[in-house]
Amino acid sequence: MKKIITVLLLVSCVVGCACSVTKASDAVKEYLGKYKNRSEEVMSELDKVVEEEDLNDQQKEKYKEVMKKQYEDISYKIVSENYNGDEAVVTTKITVYDLYNVQKEAEDYKKDHKEEFIDDDGNYTKEKFLDYKLEQMQKNTKTIDYTIDFKVKKENGKWTLDTVSTEDLEKIHGIYNYSTD
Repeated sequence: MKKIITVLLLVSCVVGCACSVTKASDAVKEYLGKYKNRSEEVMSELDKVVEEEDLNDQQKEKYKEVMKKQYEDISYKIVSENYNGDEAVVTTKITVYDLYNVQKEAEDYKKDHKEEFIDDDGNYTKEKFLDYKLEQMQKNTKTIDYTIDFKVKKENGKWTLDTVSTEDLEKIHGIYNYSTD
């Protein structure tokens, strides 16, 4: 599951935009709108990433549904725009489902309930655990707020988003490890 998220984060870097907009914040709104509206580009990349993973068909569909819900329900508010010539920093507060905590709690649960994830021969089965984790992710309704400072540049009269950091992508996907902050 971590591999899926890591690859998804890397693929998400491709989703940046070159917007024909008048304000730097419009570039951020368009970028986050691609997630919220589950653009064809975003969903195509999600499909590619999930198909490459070692999940059964049912698990792949569950994971896609979790991410679709995450994208659709993301909310954000532009807090400020600070311009310095053709560069700007757009501070944005986002609210996403807290999938980091769900995954952490699933790992903790596994430690104390190993017997639930064994097969008929008494061996640990990753498939049973992934089913459990995905079920917990689907049921989750807890959200978390993050602040992201998006860097935006004006190039050829268009505001474009700089590459979004891995940390910020993890925030967008709700998997940022905030326990170390």
